[in-house]
Amino acid sequence: MSFIKSLENRRTIYALGRNVQDEEKVIETIKEAVRFSPTAFNSQTGRLLILTGDAQDKLWDEIVAPELKAAMEAQGVPESAWDNTRAKLDGFKAAFGTILFFEDQAVVKNLQEQFALYADNFPIWSEQGHGIALNATWLALAEKNIGMNVQHYNPLVDAQLAEKYDIPANWKLRSQAPFGQIVAPAGDKDIQTEGRFKVFGDN
Repeated sequence: MSFIKSLENRRTIYALGRNVQDEEKVIETIKEAVRFSPTAFNSQTGRLLILTGDAQDKLWDEIVAPELKAAMEAQGVPESAWDNTRAKLDGFKAAFGTILFFEDQAVVKNLQEQFALYADNFPIWSEQGHGIALNATWLALAEKNIGMNVQHYNPLVDAQLAEKYDIPANWKLRSQAPFGQIVAPAGDKDIQTEGRFKVFGDN
C-alpha cells in the first residue's frame, strides 16, 4: 500500500471493539510509531500511557465520567444531556484500549535554556511533535486494520491520571486515543481542496 493510500484509509472510527489479535504486537506497533516519529532538535518529547483491559474500563468509568459529569453540572448543563454524553464515553470504553499522549515539558524547558534564540518556538515544536506522533500511530494501527479516534478530556482528567499512574509533573497530557477492533466503518467524508493550495514555479 502506498503512503498516500494509507493516509486516505486512515479514518476516525468510533465503533470500536475488543477483538484484537496479538496484543503484544499491537502495543509494540504503537511504541515503534512514536519512536520513529521525527521531532525538532531530536527532542523526543513524546510520552505514552497505554491502558487496556481493566485499566481501560477504569479510565472511562472512574476517571473521565465523574470529572466530566461534575464539570457539566458546574456549567449548568441540564441533567438530561448527560445520557448522550455517557453513551459516548461507553463507546470509548468499549475499545480495546486507550493511548494517552503526553509531552515532556522538562525536555522543552531544557531546550529553551540551551537554545535561548529559539526559546519561544520549543513549545510550538513540542505540539508539532505530538501531532506527528499521533498521526504516525494512527496510520500504523490503520495498516493493521485497527481503528482509532482522538479525544481531548485534558485537563479535566490530568490530576486523577497523575495520582493513579504516578505520572511525572512535567508530563503534559495532550490527547487520548481509544483504539481497537473496527466494529463499523467511518462514514463518508467531504474533503475540501478549493483555496487550500498555491503552487508557483518558473516565470
